[in-house]
Amino acid sequence: MHARDNKSDVGGEGSDEQYGAAAEVLGLLADPTRLHLLRLLNTEHDVTTLTGKVEASRSSVSQHLGRLRLAGLVQARREGRRMLYRITSDHLAGLVDEALGYAYHAVHDIPHHRGDAAPRPGTAHHPD
Repeated sequence: MHARDNKSDVGGEGSDEQYGAAAEVLGLLADPTRLHLLRLLNTEHDVTTLTGKVEASRSSVSQHLGRLRLAGLVQARREGRRMLYRITSDHLAGLVDEALGYAYHAVHDIPHHRGDAAPRPGTAHHPD
């Protein structure tokens, strides 16, 4: 899967193809290790470095990177004997950041408000 640079429907209703591609990306992000790896890959890292930063074995990190690479979400380049990995898209990096920001609010029970949307059940609404 490769992201397209088609801005004709950005912000619009979206096509079935766009919804399918988005669901596929979100499915890949649904794994905590892959999400963590993508967050770290805003800069290049090799497998050894990544393994030291996530709670997963080297073989697991390699498998996750392979899956992300096949999906076109990360790219790799060889430097001597090492492979260096990096996220491929600013949009994807933003999506990861947004997901983690949302999760931070959820974990710390910080209300999410959007305009006139009602607060989450169990949270008090304090008018400004």
